[in-house]
Amino acid sequence: MILHDLIAFDTLRVIWWVLLGVLLIGFAVTDGFDMGVGALLPFVAETDVERRIAINTVGPVWEGNQVWFILGGGAIFAAWPPLYAVSFSGFYLAMFLILVALILRPVAFKYRSKRDDMRWREAWDWALFVGGAVPALVFGVAVGNVLQGVPFRLTPDMLPIYEGSFFGLLNPFALSCGLTSLAMMVMHGGAWLGLKAEGPVAERARTYGMIAAVVVIALFALNGFWLTYLVERYSLVGPVVTDGPSNPLLSEVTRGGSWISAYADRPWALTAPVLGFVGAFFALLGLWGRREVVTLLASKLSILGMISTVGLTMFPFILPSSIDPRSSLTVWDSSSSHLTLFVMLGAAVIFVPIILAYTAWVYSVLWGKVTASDVAEGSHTLY
Repeated sequence: MILHDLIAFDTLRVIWWVLLGVLLIGFAVTDGFDMGVGALLPFVAETDVERRIAINTVGPVWEGNQVWFILGGGAIFAAWPPLYAVSFSGFYLAMFLILVALILRPVAFKYRSKRDDMRWREAWDWALFVGGAVPALVFGVAVGNVLQGVPFRLTPDMLPIYEGSFFGLLNPFALSCGLTSLAMMVMHGGAWLGLKAEGPVAERARTYGMIAAVVVIALFALNGFWLTYLVERYSLVGPVVTDGPSNPLLSEVTRGGSWISAYADRPWALTAPVLGFVGAFFALLGLWGRREVVTLLASKLSILGMISTVGLTMFPFILPSSIDPRSSLTVWDSSSSHLTLFVMLGAAVIFVPIILAYTAWVYSVLWGKVTASDVAEGSHTLY
């Protein structure tokens, strides 16, 4: 028996679909509060000391948190090549916008305190705002477009052709999803600042975090209604080959009905949206009651539920095509080879636990609040 035959091809495909979700959730729950703090920075901090307190709550960890983003992109490239080809080319301008915003963030971190000039520092503080708010918004817009289907088709030789435009991505449902994502990150950033900051910064963060939590609950409900009645579902029809070749054109896909009907087939999947609502509600209560650790955990739970909702609702689709449903990419026909997935799984089994252990150790070492005295004492070493 060949070694990679120990795990069936269809099982490996599902494992890597789950792992991709884990990486995206890992990015959202770690780098998410970094983006949330950046988006909140102009509103929770009025003086330079207060801004430095907010910035230094994420200063030691923001670089490490981006590991999850890199891992997610790498997993898409290696495990789901057609998904990488279509999404990274079709969403090129959107991806470019995200990368510009993410590039602004490290430059702003490094340079804002290099000069003792308020105009200089305020300019970089707004760069941090852009670096936090723009990616959070655009990621949500991308998810909204994926749920509706993306205008691409595959030629007979599997060449992806994207027929949409950047402004076509900015449709009402996608923008609603983008605002949900932004509010979710602001809620998460408020929970983090409530835990790591003190004084006026923490109090303002709690206020804005509570507002964001209410917006998250309202928009998540609105998007659920929208998805139920106004967005058509994609379905695989006929005999479905789960361990066949990676060629979407061999499958038959229809469009019609509601995505929510997926929960009739998998009632247990309702756990995901319930967690999204419950997590946001308890984050709201935690912010109001100043239950710092509980609030952060509830915010993470909400993010877990909301991202899982998208994946479980769409399964087995990962990127539907709005102009040629037969070109839609699914878990069963868009992966790398059996051997590639097996080798990648071996690497993931070794290195992901190491990353998790190191991350946990870093956060345990950096536990505690950032205070005004910390900023004063470390004026030449902190951001």
